[in-house]
Amino acid sequence: MRRTRVEVDKKKCVWCGGCVATCPFDALTLRETVLEVDERCTGCGICVRFCPMGALGEEA
Repeated sequence: MRRTRVEVDKKKCVWCGGCVATCPFDALTLRETVLEVDERCTGCGICVRFCPMGALGEEA
């Protein structure tokens, strides 16, 4: 079974950190100029719905 994960559109992301604060699994980390999504991501979509810039999407 494939798991859905979050994909970041770097052109839209403004590094506000809202997605990091919203993730219930602590799967997102802001590092300098990169938003990292680690293996704890369950694809729940909470961060995707929260992002005011529409910079996050789900990849299959």
